[in-house]
Amino acid sequence: MFRPLSIFVGARYTRAKRRNHFISFISMTSMIGLGLGVLAMIVVLSVMNGFQKEMSSRILGMVPHATILGAKPLDDWQPVAAAAMKNPEVLAAVPFTDMDGMLSYKGYMQPIQVSGVDPAQEGKVSIVADHIVQGSMQDLKPGEFGVVIGDITARRFRLSVGDKLTLIVPELSGEPGGITPRMQRLNVVGVFKVGAELDGSMALIHMADAAQIQHWQPNQVQSVRLKLKDLYMAPQVSKAIAGTLGDGYKADDWTHTQGSLFSAMKMEKTMIGLLLLMIVAVAAFNIIATLIMVVNDKGADIAILRTLGATPRQIMGIFMVQGTVIGVVGTLIGGVLGIIAALNVSAMVGWIERVTGQHIFTSDVYFISNLPSDLQAGDVVMICSAGLILSFLATIYPAWRAAQIEPAYALRYE
Repeated sequence: MFRPLSIFVGARYTRAKRRNHFISFISMTSMIGLGLGVLAMIVVLSVMNGFQKEMSSRILGMVPHATILGAKPLDDWQPVAAAAMKNPEVLAAVPFTDMDGMLSYKGYMQPIQVSGVDPAQEGKVSIVADHIVQGSMQDLKPGEFGVVIGDITARRFRLSVGDKLTLIVPELSGEPGGITPRMQRLNVVGVFKVGAELDGSMALIHMADAAQIQHWQPNQVQSVRLKLKDLYMAPQVSKAIAGTLGDGYKADDWTHTQGSLFSAMKMEKTMIGLLLLMIVAVAAFNIIATLIMVVNDKGADIAILRTLGATPRQIMGIFMVQGTVIGVVGTLIGGVLGIIAALNVSAMVGWIERVTGQHIFTSDVYFISNLPSDLQAGDVVMICSAGLILSFLATIYPAWRAAQIEPAYALRYE
């Protein structure tokens, strides 16, 4: 069977037991280091993907994906919702009113974002109904000024269902200051906990109560809230819908309110990926030291091959094959172990917590109580490709040095 000389000899060099055990040890450590670097990158990026997915599902499950607003309060929101539903990217459209204010309770105050919603339809666009820990969303009834607050707000003010607090919202007036505070007494009818910052910055009331606070008609709302198939299409889809409705309508989406958070998370993943790539690079370039020592050890063999007619290109190919085999084996081992670890990292953390009796992630301190992991094929391919490319590049210089050895010089003292 035909087999190129470079591949045949390079593969034999890789399998052969070397006289110099130190070189064998360095080869093994290079392989192990490359595998550990690939494993670490796969696990860490999978965990960061898991965090991003978890935060996306919680935060973007609460805030609007997109909203369609009018120049003034909408008297009839159904036609706007019907026009939005004609877009194939829209899953649901419900009435929505948003306003900023302050919550006051026994002398303590905190800023709050109040959402006026229809309890019967909110489940179509929000996950809040699935995360109610006290009370019920259905207790939001028009005219009763009930409020559903987050768990952080409830713990901060020590509130529970049935307690009353005050909402303070700014109101335009003809007074010299231009703005006067308007106060409204609210009754706590529910507490939600989604495990994110929104537990301390968001509250929900009935849309009719929000209209009354704003001095609107009971059926008027600020906007129509949309739920989309693809979150990242929100700017394009919302602008397209607003454009079909004509002048007087504008679009808003989650990238304006939460975009900086997810941009920061994406940049953090990129930077950590680059730092971990340096570990892979160090392990890959250990192959340089390994191959240089192999070239020095095999000087006589190289000279004999050159004497028998091997070209410098073939000599160079021998050592590139040998270094590449080390890189391929290390990358494959790291990739397989990384995939297994990424798929089971949550279970491993749970086992460590049970054995040690210590909770690594507690819900009192962190927004999550476990270590999420989201293994993505694109990350695995990118990491393994980077390991293979770096290990291949590391073989070029030692192989070139081997090709420059002169047979007469190498055999002088043999």
